[in-house]
Amino acid sequence: MTLKLIDSCCGAAAGALAGRRQFLKLSSLFTMAGALPLLQAGRAARAAEPDAPVRIGYLPITDATPLLVAHHNGLFEKRGLQVEKPRRFRSWSQIVEAFLSGQVNVVHLLMPMTIWSRYGSKSPAKVVAWNHMEGSCLTVRPDIASLADLGGTTVAIPFWYSVHNIVLQAMLREAGLEFISDGEPTKQQVKLVVMSPGDMLPALGTKRISGYIVAEPFNAKAEELGVGKVWRFTGDVWRNHACCVVTMHERDLQERPEWSQKVVDALVEAQAWTRGHREETVKILERGNPADYTPHEHSTLARVLLASPERDAEYARSGAIRHTGWNERRIDFQPYPFPSYTEKLVELLKTTYVLGENAFLKDLDPAEVARDLVEERYVRKAIEAQGGPAAFGIADYTRTETFSVA
Repeated sequence: MTLKLIDSCCGAAAGALAGRRQFLKLSSLFTMAGALPLLQAGRAARAAEPDAPVRIGYLPITDATPLLVAHHNGLFEKRGLQVEKPRRFRSWSQIVEAFLSGQVNVVHLLMPMTIWSRYGSKSPAKVVAWNHMEGSCLTVRPDIASLADLGGTTVAIPFWYSVHNIVLQAMLREAGLEFISDGEPTKQQVKLVVMSPGDMLPALGTKRISGYIVAEPFNAKAEELGVGKVWRFTGDVWRNHACCVVTMHERDLQERPEWSQKVVDALVEAQAWTRGHREETVKILERGNPADYTPHEHSTLARVLLASPERDAEYARSGAIRHTGWNERRIDFQPYPFPSYTEKLVELLKTTYVLGENAFLKDLDPAEVARDLVEERYVRKAIEAQGGPAAFGIADYTRTETFSVA
């Protein structure tokens, strides 16, 4: 194990505290009062620069791949768009603050977070495409032999409003465990804490937490270092689920439709390219690329992006993959935002424990959210330009959701 990559216990504890502060900050942003100053700043920024270039905001996780590939491969410039170097953020609160205030205009966000944003703070933002499918796991300490072993311990999530939280709670319930957010957990309880992805690995290495559920490549890195093992892939619970989605300002979609179409076209082309150029994608994202998109090593990213039948067979033996017939990839790319997914997500959020203000959830109609939150006209046109749904391994624009913990 590379010890220099594992922070001290104090550092891990600081990470948990920072995660709580980030959640509280984001909670304030996702209220009408808290969001208002940022939304006013955003309106002023758009008024001062109505033809703003593409300004991407992202976290350095593999979920951001299409945004970074599109920039690296010049797919925005190919369409006559001006684009700035993507801005890397450390936390979801930072990226949301930058988005609401108009500092960035194309971001990837956790899909449940977009629901909270639009219906909690009335943020004028829309989901225009999926950024990827799957790409997350529950990783636990090597000595964990069953989910019941997590009882009495702490597990980290990237955010309360996340597919990660939904899937984790479903698995914990199946194991007969409850979950809390404060205090010391009993043997029948698991304490859930919010952490930034980059803080999770050090916390696991110092045993401040017993596991985490998060986007790649932090699960792959835990495997490489020997401080954690993949317990279950989220895509093995919710088949072909989205996690992060491309989010843009509603005003841009309304007032700059040609610009918006070109942005989505570039991102969809990036996904199509990535599907057939995974080794090249690893080289784009790896540390050492002059673009400096992420701090991750080639071997770690390759573990996520490149197929390995041998590892898949081992995951099937360990139970990390139970539904072998689903033929899921560790991460895959398909941009169409299926309405059935959004509807299922709203239904699941209604029965998921989330900290903070969540009264708005009970009044949400799943079908209405699918129509109101998602703007699919741009991505449909972009998909057709790439050869249609078959180019992304899907039959058409409809599907049935499959969610199975067992």
